[in-house]
Amino acid sequence: MNFEIVPLQSCHIDAVYEIEKECFGNPWSREDLAAQPSNENAHFLVAVGDEEVCGYIGVYEYFESCEIANIAVKKIFRRNGVAKALINAAVEGAKGRDCSFITLEVRPSNTPALALYKSLGFEQTGRRKNFYTSPAEDALIMTKYFKEKV
Repeated sequence: MNFEIVPLQSCHIDAVYEIEKECFGNPWSREDLAAQPSNENAHFLVAVGDEEVCGYIGVYEYFESCEIANIAVKKIFRRNGVAKALINAAVEGAKGRDCSFITLEVRPSNTPALALYKSLGFEQTGRRKNFYTSPAEDALIMTKYFKEKV
């Protein structure tokens, strides 16, 4: 599958919102997504193939830290390297902006995502009790360090 990773633009918002609704029980609102391109701390990217948005990733950066807020791939495009490419692009962007690490939360039951994150060098650094709802579940904190831990 051929696709390219590009910054989120207003023309992508409707497609990203549809992916949100498809992938999450509690999706972000269209308005929240539309606010991201102008947020100086947000770096949202989309994977576009054949003029269709296949997936997206959103990260927030504050000082030297970077957090993946969301990553989602449209079901018909999964298992084609889209998520891996999005994460790699987010990691490279964070490194380029001199972040020390990138982190995210994931459900322990999401074994495909956990396997992907581990294959990309993320390690479990914590656990948030009762973080998720519908269904209730803890969150594992996964982190990839770019610089030595102090």
